[in-house]
Amino acid sequence: MSVQHVYETGARPDTRSAVRELLLERGALTAAEIGRTLGLTAAGVRRHLDHLAESGEVEAVRTRHAGTRGRPAKAFQVTATGRRTADHGYDHLAVEALTALRRVGGSAAVTQFARDRIRSVIGHVRPAEDAADVQRAADEIAVALTGAGYATSVEEVGTGLQLCQHHCPVWNVASRFPELCEAEQDMVSEIVGSHVQRLATIAGGNCACTTNIPSGTVSMESLTATIPAPVDADASAATAERTVR
Repeated sequence: MSVQHVYETGARPDTRSAVRELLLERGALTAAEIGRTLGLTAAGVRRHLDHLAESGEVEAVRTRHAGTRGRPAKAFQVTATGRRTADHGYDHLAVEALTALRRVGGSAAVTQFARDRIRSVIGHVRPAEDAADVQRAADEIAVALTGAGYATSVEEVGTGLQLCQHHCPVWNVASRFPELCEAEQDMVSEIVGSHVQRLATIAGGNCACTTNIPSGTVSMESLTATIPAPVDADASAATAERTVR
């Protein structure tokens, strides 16, 4: 249920909760954006954000919206503490349903459900044709995820792009069923045409889900830099370069 819909029904929550719910629904927002949406003054927004920050429910970040350039704006996003404070009344039912599915059909059934679910969200995005087309595919993935409540942006990083989901409507369920996150990562990889690396997840306790999408020519060392090496790995082993689509 959106914040605006809550207001329209007359069951108006306290304003501080409305600010938190808006950030949950749309991801990181600036104080000005919050004020315009909720009809609050700048001073009022800052007061509520200060209280939420003091209680550890929100934090300030630097962000930019998908497709924009320039200096990132100061925005605010909900922390793991804020997510736990919010009401997730249907999560228990979803966990029960997936638990029953696993009991009847095994892990394979849960995996198939997760794949079908994310396919219904981003499966319509046309796969990247080559390295030059990855940006377009990533942008379309972000738009589709945002439409499904994931508040997603795409940013350029050192060796490619980073897909950042500032909200996850199923994070509490995904914390118990990692198949949801795994299926999403696999689908993104299939669309952009290369291996992608999940760096953080909301389900894992982080404030956003971030996925690295390499592009151009990179070394295997750069591509796997975030993956722990085996204890007996030879650190001096040569690294070949390859072109990633």
